[in-house]
Amino acid sequence: MPRYKLTLEYDGTAYNGFQAQDGQPTVQGAIETAIHAFSGERIRIAAAGRTDTGVHALEQVIHADLQRAWPEATVLNAMNAHLVNEDVCVLSVQPAPDPDWHARFSATGRAYLYRILNRRPQPVLERDRVWHVKKPLDAEAMHHAAQVLVGHHDFTTFRDVGCQSKSPVKTLDVARVTRFGQEVHLVFQARSFLHRQVRSMAGTLVEVGLGRWTAHDVKRALEARDRAECGPVAPSAGLYLSGVRYD
Repeated sequence: MPRYKLTLEYDGTAYNGFQAQDGQPTVQGAIETAIHAFSGERIRIAAAGRTDTGVHALEQVIHADLQRAWPEATVLNAMNAHLVNEDVCVLSVQPAPDPDWHARFSATGRAYLYRILNRRPQPVLERDRVWHVKKPLDAEAMHHAAQVLVGHHDFTTFRDVGCQSKSPVKTLDVARVTRFGQEVHLVFQARSFLHRQVRSMAGTLVEVGLGRWTAHDVKRALEARDRAECGPVAPSAGLYLSGVRYD
């Protein structure tokens, strides 16, 4: 049974998250419907990460096991033909590196981008794709405070109460905040993340950018290991799964 590695791009605005749910539009549902439409097979795919409602992906990775060995170009073109009315596309199709390769369990790193539009006028072209923050943000202060989060920590403070991870301890490899004109970009990289960890960290760092918190406050919140000490959780619209690493 051939295993294929597919890289996806999607706008999550219209979907109730990635994971398939009965009666709800999801990214997984759209992909599996497209696979059935061109191959006649009803299968379950596996993904590198399950993004929440409204979260986007620049580079989501999945794998699919098909009964027939289709040419990669055929899978790519057929999938996109059946996804033409969806907010999802397949960027690339490759054979899995080996039979045991898994989109989720073989991943050694994930990267997220959080986009903030920092201006007074509301977004029009980028509506539902950025977090609109009207008041000026100090991106340098945000970046300085973000370094408190880098390293091996108990991230209970930045963990959603519904998180199913066995442990709140994670290693954050990169936390970077950069201004690009009217946008402030937050980049986070780690092997894996807790549920809503990135949105929780982003919302907290915006408090620093607004002058309400300091780096010391972020450190205090982290060390408290208490969800109640987290800053506001950033909305889903600005969040993108931007890449998955496989060593």
